[in-house]
Amino acid sequence: MDWHRHKNERQTRVNRAGELVYLTFPILEETGAVEHLFSTRMGGVSKGIYSTMNLSYTRGDREEDVDENYRRIAAALGCSVEDIVCSDQTHTTNLRIVGKADGGKGITRKKDYSDVDGLLTDEPGVYLATFFADCVPLYFADTKRKAIALAHSGWRGTVARMGQCVAEKMREAYGTDPADLVAVVGPSICQECYEVSEDVAGAFADAFKKPGQEREILLAKGGGKYQLDLWRANEIVLTEAGIPKENIQITDLCTCHNDRYLFSHRASHGQRGNLGAFLGLRAN
Repeated sequence: MDWHRHKNERQTRVNRAGELVYLTFPILEETGAVEHLFSTRMGGVSKGIYSTMNLSYTRGDREEDVDENYRRIAAALGCSVEDIVCSDQTHTTNLRIVGKADGGKGITRKKDYSDVDGLLTDEPGVYLATFFADCVPLYFADTKRKAIALAHSGWRGTVARMGQCVAEKMREAYGTDPADLVAVVGPSICQECYEVSEDVAGAFADAFKKPGQEREILLAKGGGKYQLDLWRANEIVLTEAGIPKENIQITDLCTCHNDRYLFSHRASHGQRGNLGAFLGLRAN
């Protein structure tokens, strides 16, 4: 696969299971405590603009095709679709603790919650799922206290410091010390591809006020347009939340540059399916 590399090194592993192609992250693999993956467009049964591994029921794809896509993802994770719990993303920083009683919600059962952009659990065998097509996936694992979290962080979530919200919620719920967290900033749109307007740039300038931070995340293009670096902004949020820099992996895969392999809202002008991030605690 001819990935477009935005940086010199890539912090992802490409995996294949039959037709399915999915990504994993070495820093999470090395914990030995979790099962995880990030889907690509490849290895599903969806057609047309959803081709082929679409994980959204709400964008117009055939329900039976999405069902089969989930079955293939579950097989790669070594679980069943009834073990997966889905978010209900609306660009908030709302978080929800879930467990085995929530299994299948968003796939085989209706969700009894809304406006949830991040999920947490300390129950082994529960697989968290969040969804993407340019926004930032955030993975968290506390191997000492055996707890995990998965969150969706677009520009609204990032400027509202979703990563810090997750770290604080994990401390509150599980006693997590942020110094023990391993975190991944997953495949998402890079600065080169992500042009934003002056109001969005202003929100980030207001939220990232420490010396040099604005220059690190915003590049002025003129005419009220800016290029925004969500990867660096999220790294700043995570380090300021107390997660050691060596425990954070920034994935260097841009969804927009790699729209042959990854869904990108911007590259497709909204004609697309959804990628999925999945994370579960191992039972051992």
